[in-house]
Amino acid sequence: MPQSSVSLAGQSSSVTLECDCLAHRFGNAADNEFRQSHYPTDMTDEEWAAVRPLLPVPGRKRGRGGQPEAYCHRQMLDAISYLVDNGIKWRAMPVDFPPWDRVYAFFRRWHDHALVKEFHDRLRGRVRERLGRDAEPTAGVIDSQSVKADAVVGSDSRGFDGGKLVNGRKRHTVVDTLGLLLGVMVTAADTGDRAAAQVLLEQVAEAHHRLALIWADGGYTGSLVEHCLAALALVLAIVNRSDDMRGFVVLPKRWIVERLFAHLMRTRRLARDFERRTPSAEAMIYWSMILLMTRRLARPHPRRA
Repeated sequence: MPQSSVSLAGQSSSVTLECDCLAHRFGNAADNEFRQSHYPTDMTDEEWAAVRPLLPVPGRKRGRGGQPEAYCHRQMLDAISYLVDNGIKWRAMPVDFPPWDRVYAFFRRWHDHALVKEFHDRLRGRVRERLGRDAEPTAGVIDSQSVKADAVVGSDSRGFDGGKLVNGRKRHTVVDTLGLLLGVMVTAADTGDRAAAQVLLEQVAEAHHRLALIWADGGYTGSLVEHCLAALALVLAIVNRSDDMRGFVVLPKRWIVERLFAHLMRTRRLARDFERRTPSAEAMIYWSMILLMTRRLARPHPRRA
C-alpha cells in the first residue's frame, strides 16, 4: 500500500502515515503530499473507517477509461465538506487542500455520473440499519422549501414564490421517517408544489419499491392524491392544520421534513442558493446530508428508534 512520511513538529523522527483509498491504491495520489487534518469538517479516523467501504469505485476501475486519480479521496471529501459547511467560493479553497479546480472537477464528475447519489444512498441504508430499520423505507414525508437565490442564478431557473414572498428557487424533498433524504428536486420558486411532486414522487417510487405511504401538507391535495394511488401505488396522506390552531403547533409527521430544512439552513452553502445550475444545487444538498450521516455513523452508541 502506498505510504507517505511527514515529520511532526517537535519530533526529530518522521511518522509514516498511510491512506487506503482507491486513489492511493490504484492511482497516483501517493505522489502528492500528505495533508494533516485540522478543520472541524475533516473526517475523523472513525468516520473514514465507516464511509471507506461505501465509496463508489472510480470510473477507470469500472472499465470506462480515464487517467489514474491523482488526489486522495479522503482529502477530496474533506475539501467538499469544508466548502459546503462553510459556504466559501470554489476559488477560496484553503491551500492545504488539493487545487480548487481539481476539487471542483471531482465534484462535477461525481454528480455527472450519479456517484454522489450512489454514495449518499449507501450511507442512508447503513444509517437506517444501524438504527434497527430496514435499509429500504416504506413511508416518507414530502414538502418544499423556498430560498433566496444569489445574483448568479439566471432568470431561467428562478422565480417568485407569492406565498413565501421569496425570489429564488424551491427545494422539493422527500424524506423517510428518520428525516433522511430519499429524493430532491430544485426548481424555480414559482413552480407549484403539486406539479413538482408528481415528477419527484415518480423518481422516488421508482428508486424505492417498498415505499407505500407519503405524508404531505394541504398544498398537495387535489388530483395528485388520485394520481399517486393509481400510477405509483402510493398512498398520499394529507396532514392538515385545523382551523382552531393558533401560533406554532408541531404537526404529526410534518415536523420530520421541517427538521431536514433546518439542517440544510445550518449548512452555509445552502443558506441561499448560490449555484448557477439546478443539478449543482441538488448535489450540494446531497453533500450536506452526506456530512450529517457520516457523523451519525461514527457515533459509538447509536440511538434506537
